[in-house]
Amino acid sequence: MARVPVPKRLLDALSDDPPGAVRTWLDALPETVERQLVAWELTLERVSTPGGRRGLVALVRQADGTPAALKFPVPGPDAERERAALAHWDGWGAAQLLRADPDTGALLIERLHGTVSLRSLPEAKALLEAAGTVRRLWVAPPPEGHPFASINGRTEEDREVLRMLGAGGWTAEARPLTEEALELREALPAEPPEEVLLHGDFRQGKVLAGERAPWLAVGPAPIVGERAYDLARLVLDRYEDLAAGPGPAAAARRRVAKLADSLDVDRDRLRGWSLYRAVEAGLRHAAAGDRRRAELLLEFAGWL
Repeated sequence: MARVPVPKRLLDALSDDPPGAVRTWLDALPETVERQLVAWELTLERVSTPGGRRGLVALVRQADGTPAALKFPVPGPDAERERAALAHWDGWGAAQLLRADPDTGALLIERLHGTVSLRSLPEAKALLEAAGTVRRLWVAPPPEGHPFASINGRTEEDREVLRMLGAGGWTAEARPLTEEALELREALPAEPPEEVLLHGDFRQGKVLAGERAPWLAVGPAPIVGERAYDLARLVLDRYEDLAAGPGPAAAARRRVAKLADSLDVDRDRLRGWSLYRAVEAGLRHAAAGDRRRAELLLEFAGWL
């Protein structure tokens, strides 16, 4: 068997990691994949490229010829949360988890059409289908003992990062927006209206066409909290298209109102979480040197 290739995007994403568990996992990944193929009687078709930055996905065939996707997430808490969320949804609104190996972290997942996401649809139709999909994911979390963080816990980690990123360089011009985002981060989790399992990174590109159902979600970064937090990431979708169109500020506010009303989410809370997530994403793009996206996201936050 030829050595399984590791996508360059994954190698680049983890190249700066210090020696430790993740680097050891990456070095052993080709052999790990090969062993898993044998253990689960899978036939490798190809490794998905360019792939993602947090794991390797291989397209495979099961012993009976059924197609599937074999995923190896980067080891750590996020990998366990993804497995637990897929198991809890059990195919309801998300790709079906078929098997999991606790030793290697491998996940055998229902194969979807990876090249056909909601981004292939006109915006109005994409938002309608996205709303129908995300609604299915919002279920009660598992009983106590689940691995999912709360919104408060996840955003607590962001607080000092945002202060630091918003304090220097050209992003200092957006300090009022940064301060508003930080104030919202304090106020919104204080009295959450609900506690449900969220996808955590729900956007059009994470909803793929399937055979069992027209559209199913993949790649969760699951978290427990209120629906408005999940929906806020969808508000930001295609922000470049919105910025290029007429009246982008009014269009952004209409999007908030439309999504909030269609899913019975409080408009003010959705607006708040959308602003927070736009600022957070904008500052992180700025720190990564992507000034164009950073400026667009911060401008989007200002429209709200």
